[in-house]
Amino acid sequence: INIDKSITMKLLSEMATCDSHGQNSSYFLGWQEYEKNPYDEIQNPKGIIQMGLAENQLSFDLLESWLAQNPDAAGFKRNGESIFRELALFQDYHGLPDFKNALVQFMSEIRGNKVTFNPNKLVLTAGATSANETLMFCLANPGDAFLLPTPYYPGFDRDLKWRTGAEIVPIQCTSSNGFRITQSALEESYKLAKTHNLRVKGVLVTNPSNPLGTALTRNELELLVSFVAEKGIHLISDEIYSGTVFNSPKFVSVMEVLIENNYMYTEVWDRVHIVYSLSKDLGLPGFRIGAIYTNDAVIVSAATKMSSFGLISSQTQYLLSAMLADKKFTKKYISENQKRLKKRHAMLVKGLESTGISCLESNAGLFCWVDMRHLLKTNTFEAEIELWKKIVYEVKLNISPGSSCHCTEPGWFRACFANMSEDTLNLAIQRIKIFVDSSYVIGTNVDQTNQTNQNTSTSPKKKLFAKWGFRLSFNDRER
Repeated sequence: INIDKSITMKLLSEMATCDSHGQNSSYFLGWQEYEKNPYDEIQNPKGIIQMGLAENQLSFDLLESWLAQNPDAAGFKRNGESIFRELALFQDYHGLPDFKNALVQFMSEIRGNKVTFNPNKLVLTAGATSANETLMFCLANPGDAFLLPTPYYPGFDRDLKWRTGAEIVPIQCTSSNGFRITQSALEESYKLAKTHNLRVKGVLVTNPSNPLGTALTRNELELLVSFVAEKGIHLISDEIYSGTVFNSPKFVSVMEVLIENNYMYTEVWDRVHIVYSLSKDLGLPGFRIGAIYTNDAVIVSAATKMSSFGLISSQTQYLLSAMLADKKFTKKYISENQKRLKKRHAMLVKGLESTGISCLESNAGLFCWVDMRHLLKTNTFEAEIELWKKIVYEVKLNISPGSSCHCTEPGWFRACFANMSEDTLNLAIQRIKIFVDSSYVIGTNVDQTNQTNQNTSTSPKKKLFAKWGFRLSFNDRER
């Protein structure tokens, strides 16, 4: 029987047949190439090394050691008695009280106990992806916009927009000041949204930043809070990497800024929301532990109802409530994990420097923001993708090009360092060195001085990309 595919497609929803998920981004395409030819020290030593995955495996031994020493928690027992039946039948979408209490205490500990969190204001979700999308559903109607500083995590094009219908308007940040957020950039983004007749509902930031690996400064946070207060909009602070800050300045949560500036008694108190997860700080992405923290009781109620579409299993909550309640363990884990991240970060930065490649100075995260502008044949995004393809297919490293993160300047790449062994990272650095030293790139580099001049705010290429990036954010509605 021959079935007409066009007829079948007509029977499906627009969401099922549209191409707005973002899966065709170079960020995801690199993953696909890795999966076809994954590196393995023994089975496939010439395969592609995965440096596009922000995964923390550096302290996994600490987790495994805790499990070995706490068989009751791992075996779903309480005082030696099985509670498997109790956990298997529990399905309240409010979550286990013990777990919520342990989670908010862990969040406070990461922030140096400078702020405390009320478990009644916490909504559990299946990871930060679900938390961010749930907040979009709570705060924005289809066609409403959120402002995001560039470069930003490529998955946000999927997480924030795909099912919600919300739009993203970029806040253009540049290398001239280390990609820091400025008042002028915020105002320009807000005006751009208004020009396109979009209702701006808020600003979303990642703190620390993915892909930059930098924690927001206190001045930036005060600027953001002041901006949303003036405009009467929301602020979402995705603090999923808060426990990965390994160098000064220390992490500052938006909650600290609210309290220090006495916003508790204003409307802004209810318009600032925090997203958190254990995927990065604790290295448990497969456990799908996410959370929304908000002072707005209406959002707590709505988000809790929505969480029924993505619950965390009771068994997972029980296990982690026991782990996080062990203060001796959490204190040791947070400290040791940050030390290991600092060491591994230094390995990559030093290794790249030996090849003539520099990184943005950073103090957090599981990745480096790598400057390869001098390796571009021309100062264009076409040249960036050409270089990226060579790195993926010839050097056999999967890194993420800056254009996939909506960076305004060609030649920047995100390289992850915490999802592999030291030997694998050293091999990756060795491969890059061989590539840079090869005659293939000699004589093809753009003059750094000219390139810097081309990347100023008056650059036609930059203006062109700003428009292109904006179209990319809007093309879902045009299809």
